[in-house]
This record gives sequence, C-alpha cells and structure tokens, in this order.
Amino acid sequence: MVGQSRKWMILVATTWIQAFTGTNFDFSSYSSELKTVLGISQVQLNYLSVASDMGKALGWCSGVSLMYFPLWAVMFMAAFMGLFGYGLQWFVIQRMITLPYVLVFLLCLLAGCSICWFNTVCYVLCIRHFQANRALALSLTISFNGVSAALYSLIANAINPADDNLYLLLNAVVPLFTSGVALIPLLRQPPSMQPLSREATYRDSRIFLCLNILAVVTGLYLLLLNSLSSKISNARILLVGAIFLLILPLCLPGIAYAREWARRNMPWSFQNDNSSNFNLANPDDLELHKELIAENESGNVVNATSYGMVDKQGCLWCFGKVMEKDRLTVLGEEHSARLLIRRWDFWLYYAAYFCGGTIGLVYSNNLGQICESLGYGTKTSSLVTLYSSCSFFGRLLAASPDFLRDKLYFARTGWLAVALVPTPIAFLLLTLSGSEAMLRAGTGLIGISSGFVFSAAVSVTSELFGPNSAGVNHNILITNIPIGSLLYGLLAALVYDSNEGSSQIRENFLKEATLCMGRSCYRQTFIWWGCISVVGLASSVLLFLRTRAAYNRFERNRCRTESSS
Repeated sequence: MVGQSRKWMILVATTWIQAFTGTNFDFSSYSSELKTVLGISQVQLNYLSVASDMGKALGWCSGVSLMYFPLWAVMFMAAFMGLFGYGLQWFVIQRMITLPYVLVFLLCLLAGCSICWFNTVCYVLCIRHFQANRALALSLTISFNGVSAALYSLIANAINPADDNLYLLLNAVVPLFTSGVALIPLLRQPPSMQPLSREATYRDSRIFLCLNILAVVTGLYLLLLNSLSSKISNARILLVGAIFLLILPLCLPGIAYAREWARRNMPWSFQNDNSSNFNLANPDDLELHKELIAENESGNVVNATSYGMVDKQGCLWCFGKVMEKDRLTVLGEEHSARLLIRRWDFWLYYAAYFCGGTIGLVYSNNLGQICESLGYGTKTSSLVTLYSSCSFFGRLLAASPDFLRDKLYFARTGWLAVALVPTPIAFLLLTLSGSEAMLRAGTGLIGISSGFVFSAAVSVTSELFGPNSAGVNHNILITNIPIGSLLYGLLAALVYDSNEGSSQIRENFLKEATLCMGRSCYRQTFIWWGCISVVGLASSVLLFLRTRAAYNRFERNRCRTESSS
C-alpha cells in the first residue's frame, strides 16, 4: 500500500514539473522586447525561436545521461540549463550586460535543451511506475505542460503586470524551485512495481478519471479567470487558487485507498456498489496480442477492392496499390531506426506531425508579432494564455481514445486525423479577417489541435513502431520540430520583413529592428500555413487508412482474450 501511494506522489510531482517547465510557450510574451534590445530583424528573431526548438533534436542526450546518472540528478541538470539559458537572457534584456547575437542564440539553445531534459525525466517516471496505464499517465502529465504560459502569466501579473521582461526571470528561477519541491518524491520512489490485479487496475483507472476531471477544472480556472488578473490583488488571489488546484490531486489517491479499505472491512456499506466496467487497454497487450494481418484471410488476398477499387486500370487501382505497399501489419512490432526510416507509414506520420502539430508551435512563437501587427499588442499576454490553455485541453483530449475504448472504438491514428481538422479552419479564419474575435478563435483552434498531436504522438509512436523502441523512435519523429520551426518561421519572417515599408518604424526605439503594422504582415503567411496544414491533414488520413486494419484486428483480439478470461 505504501508503494502504491508513493507512485501517485510521483505522478503529482511529474505534473508539477510539466506545469512549470513548458517555458517555450511564453516566448511571444517577451519576444518583442528581446527584438527591441538586440536591434534585430524578424528573421533573426525567428532564428532564436528555432534555437529553442532545436533542443528537441538533442533529446537523445538526456536519454544517454540517464544511463549514468540518477533521475533527480538529470532533473537538476535541466534546471540549471534553464537557469543559465534564461537568466543570462534576462540580464541582456534588462541591459545589465551586452552579449553578441551568437551567444544569445546559444543561450536559447541551452534553454531549449532544458525543456527536453525535463520531458525525458517525466516520460521515464510515468513509464516506470504506471505500466498498466502508461498511456493515461503520459497524456495527463504531458497535458500540464500546456498550462505553463497561463501559470507564468498569472505569476507575472501577481508580481508586476507592467513588466514583460519578468517572464525570462521566471523561466530561469521557477523550474529550479519546482525541481526542489519534486526532489522528495523522486528520492522516495517505490521499488519496482508488481503487476496489478484486475481490481487494482480498475481502481487506478477510476483515479485517473478523477484526475482528468480535476485537470479540466484547473484548465477552465486558468482560462476563464485569467482575464481578471490584470490587477495585482486579483492575480495573487487567483494564483493561490491555482496552486491549490495543483496540490489537490495529492488527496485523490488517499480517498480511493480509504474507500478500498472500507470496502474490505465494512462490506455491508457497499452492497449496492457494482464494480465498474470501465476498462482500459494495457499497453503491454501490444506484446501479448501481436498478430499478423493474414494476407490470405478467408482464402483471399487483401487487394485493392478493400478500398472500393472497381476500375483496376484507373487511378483508383493505383491508389489502392499505394495504400497496400509496405503497410504495417502488426501493432507493437519493434522497429529499429534503420527499419523505421524505410517505412512509408512512418513518413506519412512524420508529414502529419510536421505539417500539423509543428506548424501550431511556430504559430505560437510568432503570436507576439502577430498581435502587434494587428494592433492588439496589449492583448499578447491574454492570447498566449488562450493558446496555452487550449493546448492543455487538446492534450487532455488525447486520452479520450482510452476512456471511450469500450463504448466507441476508433483507431488512434483516426483520432489524430480528426485532431488536425481545426488547423486549416483556423488559418482560413485568420486569412479572412483580422478582428480580435477571429484572432482568438483561430488561436484557440490551433492550440487544441497542436496540443492533441503533441500528447497523442507518444502513444501513436509506441503502438505503430513498438513500445520498447519508442524512446529512440519518438526522438527521430520530433526532429521535424526544429526543421519546421526554421522553415515555417523563416517563411513568416521573410513575409513580415518584406511588408515593413507599409508600416511606421519607430527607429528611435527599435534601432535597426523592423516593425510591420497591418494585416498584410501575416496574411500571406496564413495562406501558406493553411495550405501546409491541409497537406498534414491529408497525410494523417492516409496513415489512418493504412493502419486501421491492424488496429481493428488488435481490438478484436483484445476483446476475444478478455471475454475468454
């Protein structure tokens, strides 16, 4: 029982780490000030945001470090990377020191690495202590990474609402403080957990359901009440409430275990309490139920007619051939890196992430300049909070395939395709109108869509290409983030700088920095980003069509096994 309670303390500590270390989400809050102090162009500012995202390309370093150092040591390494990376930038933006552009670029890279190292620690903790509910633990903790910007906005308003430079100082100090708070649970980790009984799995599932409901309440609290935090007194009261909501999950496992104790010792109190039929698939079932999709099922080779191909001499027949070529036939089959990059399904998956989730992250990096160009510069903080909160809800929704599995089964790659639909709609709205309402609607839609992709991707990678290889394979997948950040951000920066002639440039304040005002600064960029997001949506649909047979077969095997047992 002690070990079980400790694992929940580990989970709550992991949510704290994620909630206060998503520091890349508030880049837009201070990017304009950084651009002003350094006197750089929009293209050069884009390179700084790319440097922060490049930390994900170096994610393998954190995995290697775990082979030689304990988890708590790697966590503090990440904290000190952020302390130096963001702390020195704060000194620059406060004009206390002067650094060349190249060194600021390296500081952004170091800060980006710290985020990736924190994420690695959290992934390992969830996988190690929640083997039976790994997908739920990951989706819950990853979702809290999306509220970082809202929390930092609340903290900044509680200290000094007029100081945008405060974000950099908070980015440097708060993760280190959070690491100190999370140190005790990490040092008191339970021993290796034994496989859970079916009853214990149901109990844990109910706790996860309660934790997700509480997470939704936390997200709504930060989203709806953040607009009231413009005054210091209000912000401090709201901050106390937010901290209370983050601490409250510590009580839920205790309540569940007390109920279980009462159930064993006072059974008459629970005579009418039927066992919940709420059930989740154990990710380890991928190892237990692997089965090839027979090429000659029912004596017939699966051919193009499976996709409604009637005319085998036409384009439909060609499409069917493409759909059948080298498709995945097994869920959970381990893929080495060499085999992974030879898979068509992987490249469809890569394109869906590259043109879907990554483009949402680039949008958030440019949100400060987008607000400024449309004349809503004073609304930047609230829009960053909106994106962060919607990203949080999108990440929570990534757990829906597990919660709805018994009532509404749908392949996880199909959920991924559905999640990418809001992105092109959002860019269409942003292209058609520059009003504040459209800006908020588009920002919210992009936040939900990209948040779902970021959270669901870990589980999709595990299911398609093997759970044991997920650490390496997922790091290969997210190499698209720095690449997309560079290409999409560079596109936006070039369009922005090309339209500077139609704007008023405040040379006395911005030195050589450029300032573009008007819808023309980003309208063409929104059109390009919208077209790219359509490509991502099409790739996700093709991935779903290619993998749904494997998902359906796996689900039938799971149901057959459970009914027989």
